[in-house]
Amino acid sequence: MSDRDKVLSVFKSTSKPLRPGEIADQIGVESKEVSKIIKKLREEGKIFSPKRCYYALK
Repeated sequence: MSDRDKVLSVFKSTSKPLRPGEIADQIGVESKEVSKIIKKLREEGKIFSPKRCYYALK
């Protein structure tokens, strides 16, 4: 499973918006890496930011 898939699965397993650091802790990846993945997912329109520094699935 790729890091991107792990990030998506964390989003799918929760109903509340998450910060990149919280996701990084859950999947064991650097926070910077999670931020890069989140940026790509936002560009693809899969996630959005309901408030500053928090992200959730669309």
